[in-house]
Amino acid sequence: MAKIDIEEIETKWKKFWEEEQIYKADLTVKEIFSIDTPPPTISGHMHIGHAFSYSQQDFIARFRRMYNGSVLYPFGTDDNGLPTERYVEKIHNLKSQSMSRAEFIKLCSKTLKELTPDFIQDWKDIGMSCDFEVYYSTIDKNSQKISQASFINLYKKGYVYKKSFPTLWCTECKTSIAQAELEDKEGKTLFSTLKFKIQNKDLLIATTRPELLGACTAIFVNPKDTRYKTFIGKKAIVPLFNFEVPIIADDSAQIDKGTGALMICSYGDKYDVEAINRHGLKPRIIINLDGTLNIEPYKGLKIKDARKKILEDLKNAGLIYEQKEINHIVNVHDRCSNPIEFIATEQWFIKLLDYKKELINQGNKIKWYPEFMKKRYENWVNGLEWDWSISRERHFGVPIPVWTCKECNEIILPSENKLPIDPLEIKKICPKCKKEAIGENRVFDTWMTSSESPQIVSSLTNNKIKIPFSFRPQAHDIIRTWAFYTIVKSFLNENKLPWNDIVISGHVTLKGEKMSKSKGNVIAPKDIIKEYGVDAMRFAAASSKLGNDSDYSENDLITGKKLVNKLLNASRFVFMNLKDFNNARPKTLEKLDELFLEKLNILVNKTTDDFKNYEYSKVKQEIEQFFMNDFCNNYLEIVKKRVYQGVGEEKHSAQYTLYTSLFTIIKIFAPIMPFITEEIYQEHFWIFEKSKSIHVTSWPEAKKSKITLDKLSKYDLFIKVLEEVRKTKTQSKKPMNAECSLILQEKTYDKLKNMLEDLKSVTNAQEIKSGKGFKISF
Repeated sequence: MAKIDIEEIETKWKKFWEEEQIYKADLTVKEIFSIDTPPPTISGHMHIGHAFSYSQQDFIARFRRMYNGSVLYPFGTDDNGLPTERYVEKIHNLKSQSMSRAEFIKLCSKTLKELTPDFIQDWKDIGMSCDFEVYYSTIDKNSQKISQASFINLYKKGYVYKKSFPTLWCTECKTSIAQAELEDKEGKTLFSTLKFKIQNKDLLIATTRPELLGACTAIFVNPKDTRYKTFIGKKAIVPLFNFEVPIIADDSAQIDKGTGALMICSYGDKYDVEAINRHGLKPRIIINLDGTLNIEPYKGLKIKDARKKILEDLKNAGLIYEQKEINHIVNVHDRCSNPIEFIATEQWFIKLLDYKKELINQGNKIKWYPEFMKKRYENWVNGLEWDWSISRERHFGVPIPVWTCKECNEIILPSENKLPIDPLEIKKICPKCKKEAIGENRVFDTWMTSSESPQIVSSLTNNKIKIPFSFRPQAHDIIRTWAFYTIVKSFLNENKLPWNDIVISGHVTLKGEKMSKSKGNVIAPKDIIKEYGVDAMRFAAASSKLGNDSDYSENDLITGKKLVNKLLNASRFVFMNLKDFNNARPKTLEKLDELFLEKLNILVNKTTDDFKNYEYSKVKQEIEQFFMNDFCNNYLEIVKKRVYQGVGEEKHSAQYTLYTSLFTIIKIFAPIMPFITEEIYQEHFWIFEKSKSIHVTSWPEAKKSKITLDKLSKYDLFIKVLEEVRKTKTQSKKPMNAECSLILQEKTYDKLKNMLEDLKSVTNAQEIKSGKGFKISF
């Protein structure tokens, strides 16, 4: 067979699909399958995890296009907010604070314009069947308009408020963050037991954060702790800083943890925030927004440097009782891995804590695939401790569309027909006191816009398609962000579900470890595609079970590449023997052909159900097994003689079965391996079928079986006899085409009597007789 130029095939059909608008949704039909596609973040290059995850959602899109007829499959890029800012800072080697807001926004926009075409091409290159004309960016004017309108609607409904409160703060990114942006990071740290003083006695308190000594507001002891009973109500002197703090009885101090005495600082963690509010303590704020201390003699030092210097001073002053190194888990910002702080700033919030029950009920109305992933959503909702902080102290993002009066603090909203707006560019006078109002200089959290992805796509269809969409595909690590926030916004804004189904994919690991740039174990899809081709890569992606992480395996790619060759060569072999075929069904089918087509029908039923349930890994396994074993190894061999030497109806029956079964096979393969199946379709089937592309042909019809399982088992019995003959020839060191004679058990002979000519042909048996048991002679 001729050598296959995979790259040429891929290039040819990518161009064809785009020019012919094969993936354009027909919005005039009644039933449209709509997909809320994850908009990939433009700040970085595609890695193999992206390629696998997006291929998996594309399997479903391609199946539904063939099964339903019309699929709305948009494409978006998530390019507003902090990720883009950090990426632009990195590639231009600068900080946003070094430029004016207007200049930095201009640089971000220019950079995105340069990067976006190549970035989108990466997704086209893996065979994504999106309608790339239904495209949005989360920073484009339309997306900004929808995001700002959502905010105004929620504000008017009373879901949005502004408050000065100790909130999660990233000193590296210099912005507030939301709970969903936290990650746990384990590392080594010093656990130091320090000497506080009370009545000239040492009061020992252990801490991992000595830099917060200057922010100490109280010491908690458990009221049942007999060691400290006489100290309650008295004051202790803070080491090194020498000011007094009250000793308070509080159940949150655990008797068996550390020394049992607890240092309360403003603010070490969320428990400090709650404790200070609960007891009405006056906070001492010593950490600035940039992560430096503002207290002498450590003023201007970064937190880590201050910690080191304070420990040194404590040691020199003899104020450390003991010290040990421990493994410690801290909350870090998922964007930069910097430890977060709790710093009191004024922020905008969306109410979540009052609606936990309703949000869990919304999650229960959605079908989760796999179903157990719903528990992750429920656990996240139940574990919420703060409302959603939606404001960010950054430049590049969707502006918060409000003005606040300097005189009377009146909040002024714009007219929705004026959206999108930047309040810094428009002057407003307060309607109440006629004083100048100040435009909000902060932008939205990026999820405020990304959570509107179904509504954004809906607007691109002139609202012909509305929520709920058919399904949302995404990875499990963003259930707490993208899934959760989209459910929140659709519920609070419209009291609707964003989609009916949500399908959760896993990560791709390398030797059991999650791929990451910091570990240096990221695999680039371009390298894989160059060596193995896109279809092989997608074949490997189809091996991943729904919801589970999967380890990268080169064996899957090797198998996929071999399968591409096998499909093309098998198809060419079949059509070499169909030159006089007219695509008409014969009046009668040979019994073996009839049974094989029924076996094929069972496959269609099974793969259809599996695709409907998003079980693409099962489809991949079933169609690969059928093609390699049932079709190539068995059926092709069985009917060779009939298509070579047969005449009349017996030859016509074999040709029809070959054509029908091969066409069905490549249709089932098409969602997973779109390039090679398009090549085969155009080369062989188009002349008969006339559809522009295999990807817009109808999915194989799953017919109701007319054949009983007993009759179908005759086919399996035929294959069992064939395998026994092959095994015996191998053991006898005979070639497969060696002439032989067969004796079959009487029951077997009777069951196969309508297929004996085919059995003779494939085994090269000169005669087949009935007897007491199986026997082969040469």
